[in-house]
Amino acid sequence: MDDEEFRKKYYHLRILKSIQEYLKADTNAAAAVYPVRVPEELLYQLAKSEGPEKADEVIHRIFKAGLTAWSEKMYQEVFGSQENLETFIELLKKKNTE
Repeated sequence: MDDEEFRKKYYHLRILKSIQEYLKADTNAAAAVYPVRVPEELLYQLAKSEGPEKADEVIHRIFKAGLTAWSEKMYQEVFGSQENLETFIELLKKKNTE
């Protein structure tokens, strides 16, 4: 594995780890990006019928579902299998001890 491929995999591993921690924590993230674009009618109807807190909760659940799907796709594209991920982690540990 050349240095560029190693750096790419390391970069993606850090992203996946961050996503995993975010999804496990089930709390408000330390960072937020605004504005988040959502269909106006979805937001309007949710806020009207359920209230703004429920609308925020639903949009957050939608975001988490999308984040989960996106991270699973990235994992498959970058590592492909648990074995490949474990092999890369062992290589990373070896490089860190050098």
